[in-house]
Amino acid sequence: MQANRRKWLKQISLGVAGISLSQFRSFAEPAQPPAAGTIADGPIKLNANENPYGPSPMARLAMAQHNNLSNRYGWDITDELIEALAQKNKITADNILLGAGSTELLDLTARFAATKKGSLIIAAPSYGYWTGAAEKNGLQKIEVPLTPDKKIDLPAMLKAIQEDTRLIYICNPNNPTGTVCEQDALLQFINDATKKTLVLVDEAYIDFTSQQSLAGQVATNKNLVIAKTFSKIYGLAGARVGYAIAHSSTIEQLAALQSWNNGSVSVVSAAAALASLKDEKFTAETFSLNEKVRKYTIEQLQQ
Repeated sequence: MQANRRKWLKQISLGVAGISLSQFRSFAEPAQPPAAGTIADGPIKLNANENPYGPSPMARLAMAQHNNLSNRYGWDITDELIEALAQKNKITADNILLGAGSTELLDLTARFAATKKGSLIIAAPSYGYWTGAAEKNGLQKIEVPLTPDKKIDLPAMLKAIQEDTRLIYICNPNNPTGTVCEQDALLQFINDATKKTLVLVDEAYIDFTSQQSLAGQVATNKNLVIAKTFSKIYGLAGARVGYAIAHSSTIEQLAALQSWNNGSVSVVSAAAALASLKDEKFTAETFSLNEKVRKYTIEQLQQ
């Protein structure tokens, strides 16, 4: 049986290799030639979820222009970035906290929740790399299996809440399954769950869907934290720019755990993020290309 499985996997890998690589490359070519010294081509890393088209041309230019300002602290430009994010998400600046990628905000929220020992609820499988630190800080992880069609089981997660549950994590769309929670069901879940505990919604991939962000919910809900990132659709995974959206009082509590509020984003990275927000053409093209590649991949695998 094991030998047959190895043979099948080998045949599949050979079949995939036979698909025209020129088609994949045409989808995955950067928006413009990379700067000198960078890798123009390389393997497709299916486990990294990196954007092969970015950073955008405007972001690359902004980074180059701000290199010489790296000897200065970035108070002014991070304030500008926060204002731009507030405008984009239709919230206020005191609803936002910056971090070095959304991973820092996931970790920060977990450490905040762990100030009182208890449990953490997460779907299985989901993006759980950050939960190791949460467990070391005193949160016991409770994993709730996905539904048979690989969706997050919101009713089961609600039932899993215990008296000592300090945090529930929802990755929407979910990584690694790519499934999306139905909007009304997710809103109802958050309304019910946040009456009992803190809910952290990871929207790293929301820009690849037609679903609206939950940012508007934080104005009245103190137990909701939303993690956002520039790593995916904006193509800035290596630049490390992310942010949390929450009620102003919750942001204050999270910020109290940072030694320097909003200080972990460099001048160059903040400039890239600001430019990325303005480069709507690049974002739209990335969305369209991702849709096209997903459809193509599914069709080839089905064949």
